[in-house]
Amino acid sequence: MTADQMSAACRQADASLVADLPKTTVAAESNAPLLSIRGLSVRFGGIVALDNVWFDVKAGQICGLIAPNGAGGRRRYAGRFSRSPQRELSTLKRMIACRIIVLAGVLATLTCFARGAEPLKIGMVAPVADYSGRYQIQGAKLAVEEINKAGGLLGRPIELVIEDDQTTNPGVVLAFSKLAGKKDIPAFIGPVRSTQVHAIAPDIQRTGRPVTIGGTDPQLTHMGNLWLFRCRPNDIYSARVIADYGVNTLGKKKWAIVHSTDAFGTNGMKNLVEMLKRAGVEPVLIQGYTNNLQDFTPVALAVKQSGADVMGTYMTMPPDLGIFARQLRQLGVNIAWVGSPTTVATATLRLAGPALYGSYAVSDFAADSSPAAKEFATKFEATYKSAPDFGGAWTYDAVHVLALAIDNAKSLEPQKIREAILSVKGYPGAEGTYNFDQNGDGLRGYNIVKNDNGKIVFIKHIDFSE
Repeated sequence: MTADQMSAACRQADASLVADLPKTTVAAESNAPLLSIRGLSVRFGGIVALDNVWFDVKAGQICGLIAPNGAGGRRRYAGRFSRSPQRELSTLKRMIACRIIVLAGVLATLTCFARGAEPLKIGMVAPVADYSGRYQIQGAKLAVEEINKAGGLLGRPIELVIEDDQTTNPGVVLAFSKLAGKKDIPAFIGPVRSTQVHAIAPDIQRTGRPVTIGGTDPQLTHMGNLWLFRCRPNDIYSARVIADYGVNTLGKKKWAIVHSTDAFGTNGMKNLVEMLKRAGVEPVLIQGYTNNLQDFTPVALAVKQSGADVMGTYMTMPPDLGIFARQLRQLGVNIAWVGSPTTVATATLRLAGPALYGSYAVSDFAADSSPAAKEFATKFEATYKSAPDFGGAWTYDAVHVLALAIDNAKSLEPQKIREAILSVKGYPGAEGTYNFDQNGDGLRGYNIVKNDNGKIVFIKHIDFSE
């Protein structure tokens, strides 16, 4: 076949192609496109494969489909007209018709996939540059990875959107306002520090979307704010465990209480004083201090001079606790010590070293406290090559609780998610078994642990019915 004959055959194929296509694919008007694509975008995670693609395929046109190697998009036609021109023309018509139909199906599938793959965003405020922020972010990311490997949430992958709270109240207000301004974020992971939760509580109320929190001040879930959900036990329970273990197990009656003067420390101290009074014990010393104190010598001297035989502490910042522990031991004070969870935070253990050997603590997370806690610890260590603490455990649980609630609600409407969170009962998390009450508290128990020459040893778990 000559070049002129081949050209004529192609023109004949163009003119007669529409007649051989299925009737459902032929446009009502002869000049109307058989296929119209408008604004097609395809994303694979953060990679944009197609961005706002528009095109038409009209009747009688021959379009080429460029596809990845092995996808069936490549064909070579050189030398195919060596047989009967009529047979080749018929073959060519069928191949063109099939490719247009397949192209339409592929594009429709890709469009659906692109919509389905659009990330479901969860906002998170965390102290990005702070010692504790790393564990919180790692715990949340580990949960996100697990959920996405299992197929995502509502057919979509989860994506964390993290804003740095700078470990300050103004910082967390700014960080949360940035996240709250994004209307495509249905829920959030809030701060671990009670004072920061108090700072953003009015904004949370106005935003009207669920926020999981790690702050343990009992007042946080009793302020009438319907959108706060605590994924750690509050300090009514920590105070009960500290008092019970110190008085009834250790047999100590002369108590010194050292606390930070922020919301966490002040309310922890008040609850511990109340629980000791119920046990018939009046503290011999109640000593407060401001966060980020550079010299704890006056506080340590007050403890030494009090004649106490046991000390309960609610200290917020690991650096403060590290300095205090070392100065206390330098003054020769070696009384029994039962502290709040910061006493066994990974950063605290690193900073205090041997000064905390032999001390006890209440901790919402202990790797040996349950199968779920052990599984989390194993995964965390395998992924990040370090042991987790409560910072990573509560954010890990928070992501899973939110995912469970959204999946049960089958909706991203805030009120439906809220109702689904309150309906979570018997969920085995790394921190404990979650049973949310109408105030938004999910846990009611703590673990007693001991610092045995740098190794944190689980002693027992204590749960309360109310």
